[in-house]
Order: sequence, then C-alpha cells, then structure tokens
Amino acid sequence: MIDESPDPQPQTETRLDGPLAPKQPVSTGQHLATVSHDGLLWDVYVEHTEDPCRTDSFAGRLCFSPAGGSTDQPPVRTAAILIEPSYEEVFYRARAFEEHHLVSLLRSILPEAGTEE
Repeated sequence: MIDESPDPQPQTETRLDGPLAPKQPVSTGQHLATVSHDGLLWDVYVEHTEDPCRTDSFAGRLCFSPAGGSTDQPPVRTAAILIEPSYEEVFYRARAFEEHHLVSLLRSILPEAGTEE
C-alpha cells in the first residue's frame, strides 16, 4: 500500500540566535585560500572596498575567518592593501601572496592573547 498523505512540513527553527539560527555568510568576497595558524584553519577572502576618493581604481582587503565557523573567533580584516586598475587585477595581485605572507598578515591583525574584549 502506498502512503499518499502529504509530506509533513519540515520543522523550522524560528529563533534568530543560537545553534540552529541560519548562518550569515562570513564574507561577500571571493575565496582566495585556506591557511593554518595556531592550530586553526582560516579561510581567506578578497573583499572589494569602496573609496569615493578613488574613482579610477579598485581597492581590496583580505578577510580571514576560521574555517567552518568552528570557533567563536569573529572574522578579521586588513585595511585596503590592494589597489589596482580593476577588480580582476586586485584578485590577481592577492593570488601572488604565498601562504607565509597570508599567515603574517593574519598574525598582524589578530588581537594579542589576553587582550580580547
């Protein structure tokens, strides 16, 4: 006998916080790499930044986020360190960073141990 009853509605969580809340994207940028630092994996994204004073070029910054959201550490970002004539060239320039460069940039923007607010 075939059960023709309608499928039960999936259970949905209506809270906006807690472990069942929908996760917001960490970054709207393009994924560049995943690096390891201090026992954690970090996803690195290239984000476009707006600068109304620079209409003839594109600026980008790097966003570092713990991979998989496995920690309470929020994403950290550099200042706009990549400035090129096009966004494609910003990403091309970011791809030139080697892993040790990315880890050095991450270390430079992470809060020092014991200084978290």
